[in-house]
Amino acid sequence: MAKKVTKTNAVRFIEQQKISHELLEYTAEDGQAVDGVTVATKIGQPIEHVFKTLMATAGGNRYYVFVVPVAVELNLKQAAKVAGEKKIEMLAVKDLLGLTGYVRGGCSPVGMKKLFPTFIDASAEQLAFMIVSAGKIGMQMKLAPTDLAHVTKAKFAHVVE
Repeated sequence: MAKKVTKTNAVRFIEQQKISHELLEYTAEDGQAVDGVTVATKIGQPIEHVFKTLMATAGGNRYYVFVVPVAVELNLKQAAKVAGEKKIEMLAVKDLLGLTGYVRGGCSPVGMKKLFPTFIDASAEQLAFMIVSAGKIGMQMKLAPTDLAHVTKAKFAHVVE
């Protein structure tokens, strides 16, 4: 008998939108977040296809989602520029769950409590597929970059170092 997959908000949303995707699961010790490079190794996928979801804020109630390759850092100056802000900073981890509905290490760009302005690093545009969190630690989702951009209303932009 196949193990029943616990559906997250991200997975439910992708299925409602009839988006072609594949779920990839890995074991995380005690549900602890692991870095994205480790995740890529655990799921046996090329590192350049695995992306992390980062939340940033420009203060007030101005929040932004950045989806960037796991092996690189978000360039905050570039991110602020594409978001049309003077300055942005990373969201404090303690604020993540309340704002998005997701925990650190399991934050998906899909199915957050609210749709925030989202930017996917331009490097994803050349890929046949990309992998992002499916909404919990231990579960990733593989889908076309254009499909991810469509469901999150994201723009592709150069936002990494």
